[in-house]
Amino acid sequence: MTNVSQPTGAAAGQRAALTGHEYLESGWAAGTPEIPGLRRLIRDSWQRSASLRADPDNLAAPLAMDRDELEQYRRQHPLAAIMPIINRLLVQPSHDSGLLIAVGDEVGRLLWVEGDPALQRKAEGMMFVAGADWSEATVGTSAPGTALALGRGIQIAGAEHYQRAVHAWSCTAVPFHDPDSGAVLGVVDITGKEAAVAPHTLSLVEATVAAAQAQLRVERLQLAVALASKPVRRRSTSAAKLVGGPGSLYRNSLQLLGRDQALLSIEGRTVALSARHSEILALLSTHPAGLSAEELSALLYPGEGSTMTLRAEMVRLRKVVQQLHADAVPTSRPYRLPVDLVPDSGQVLSCLQRGAHRMALKIYRGAVLPHSEAPGVVSLREKVSAQLREAVLTDGSAESLLRYAELPEATDDVGVRRAALRLLPARSPRRAGLVSDLERIDTELRA
Repeated sequence: MTNVSQPTGAAAGQRAALTGHEYLESGWAAGTPEIPGLRRLIRDSWQRSASLRADPDNLAAPLAMDRDELEQYRRQHPLAAIMPIINRLLVQPSHDSGLLIAVGDEVGRLLWVEGDPALQRKAEGMMFVAGADWSEATVGTSAPGTALALGRGIQIAGAEHYQRAVHAWSCTAVPFHDPDSGAVLGVVDITGKEAAVAPHTLSLVEATVAAAQAQLRVERLQLAVALASKPVRRRSTSAAKLVGGPGSLYRNSLQLLGRDQALLSIEGRTVALSARHSEILALLSTHPAGLSAEELSALLYPGEGSTMTLRAEMVRLRKVVQQLHADAVPTSRPYRLPVDLVPDSGQVLSCLQRGAHRMALKIYRGAVLPHSEAPGVVSLREKVSAQLREAVLTDGSAESLLRYAELPEATDDVGVRRAALRLLPARSPRRAGLVSDLERIDTELRA
């Protein structure tokens, strides 16, 4: 079962949360005293929300997409493929039950909000509607946004919400992970009154997410079999727009973290790339507008690069991608990817930008193409690594610091281990391992 956090559900917990809001009025800070009865995860979330400048007095969430943008975006989103299961297991039983079912994307924007019609009308007052942004960075603590920030199932009751306008509501949310890559695709949420945070509600959402992930995997296998039976051929320009488009089961991705040979996934087909091709796609995926031959060569080759050598590599790369999916072949003048490609390094940076360092740490499997010497890749690797370390040191719990310390790049990181020691309880058995590590590092430095 998912590692989850449930609300106390008791009146004492609500009183503690209301007391906490008194501190919010005067400016919530890390130095705010512990409030008996206020869950640690709520306190941590409020601190993240305050640091991201979310306003507890906002009356409504902002609309991130208008109707036309929303319709196009959710048709293209991989979660569209699992909505029939969500409808059958959650939406249909929720009619006239005083519950709303929401499905959001990986950055906390609600794509679907269904359920009890009367409750939907009431929820419109706080903009709990499709197209609204319910990320932690925007509205503060809520089940959808905080579940994405923590990367696990969570329940938020009444006054535990950061925004006071949401105190009459409670909610349960569970992140939805890609069944193949493990990347976060979105979040499934139940919102309502007390029933929305009952223990069985959490189990119900977890079971629904598990069923939807299993069904998505089955549909992908069926699609892969169907694609394998068809000859690869160049399709029309209009057809090319459908790669990763309406009805897609996939988010086209590039896995760069902790590996020297990237994995490229397009519409359900995956190929391991050579080291040089990994570098090229890493650079193109971070420059969606494209790069000239000279620009790409400068980012790819240490010293003075050769555009002739680059062109030869691009010919070979196009042949590899052509076999994977004809419509994903990089174009030239400038060199550019014709499909949206999500690198896992980009997901980490996106999580850090919205304060979700735990989710970033969960995605992070190691440095970007760790042995690459391409200047552009080295710059990307240092950027991702430095921002992650800074976020963990600044906002991380002892658990996050210990997890970060296990990474190869943190083997000799004294600062991370000292920070973890400061946060661990005096009698924690984990302290011995950290002290041993610090002694080892000190001995190696003296040698």
